[in-house]
Amino acid sequence: MAQNFSIAIHGGAGTLLKGQMTAEKETAYKNALQLALDVGYAILENEGTSVDAVEAAVRVLEDSPLFNAGKGSVFTAEGTHEMDAAIMEGKHLKAGAVSLITGIKNPVSLARDVMEKSEHVFLAGEGAMQFAQNQGYELQDKAYFYDELRYQQWQDIKGSDAFQLDHSVKKDSKFGTVGAVACDAFGNIAAATSTGGMTNKKWGRVGDSPMIGAGNYANNKTCAVSCTGSGEYFIRGVVAYDVSCLMEYKNLSLQDAAAKVVKERLLEIGGDGGLIAVDAKGNIAMPFNTEGMYRGSRKNGGSAEIKIYK
Repeated sequence: MAQNFSIAIHGGAGTLLKGQMTAEKETAYKNALQLALDVGYAILENEGTSVDAVEAAVRVLEDSPLFNAGKGSVFTAEGTHEMDAAIMEGKHLKAGAVSLITGIKNPVSLARDVMEKSEHVFLAGEGAMQFAQNQGYELQDKAYFYDELRYQQWQDIKGSDAFQLDHSVKKDSKFGTVGAVACDAFGNIAAATSTGGMTNKKWGRVGDSPMIGAGNYANNKTCAVSCTGSGEYFIRGVVAYDVSCLMEYKNLSLQDAAAKVVKERLLEIGGDGGLIAVDAKGNIAMPFNTEGMYRGSRKNGGSAEIKIYK
């Protein structure tokens, strides 16, 4: 019968300094994280799959305007919203990803449909939108994705060559992504990640979030990982897969492998951010090398932990 099960979620990392956030805003973030965690945990508790749990948790975060994914996605240089997402399961190493999509309420669900209802792993742009149409997705109008704060973030740097990740005051240190990793009662693990990218991004920029092995990865032999941070560096460091490799080939524990990648290898090439990870025994790791990371976790028999700062 059932073994340990667990879930971890994140809502982005960055320079989240305690003094810069009002008590109301902090409560709002914590409530949104708690809701996502509860939804995912309830699925695991009822012997649901890790894939169902991570998709459901990420959907909750996509539906919140507080995070840079789904509804809260940032503005591109053209004043549009381009979203990316990926999902992967560790039993058969199946994966699905979408990039440069617009008008889709829950990109993570479209990524799952790519995994389960197509012969492919990664669909982008117009083709991904055609696939969504074939699957009966309704497109949301622009008003659904409009958020005053996101609009102001864009107005501040619009027309310049600057771009901005999410979650901080400094323009060069804002990362916004959401993600979930889970281990279910059957010992299967999964990871899902979703993002709206960078404020003022142009030229069809794609970050690490939809890239299997960079921002998202799962393998029952090792771990399931969802990353958040400076996407270009996570791609160059193949971060999610790097954690898996250290476990598989160097026999490091989940904690040690995750810490080594985030606090040593990523920093060596100049990357900021963090990740959440689980292994097939239900262990959890959530290292980050920034001031904070919106995160939450819960193991069976334990209580939920929601944290923002170090």
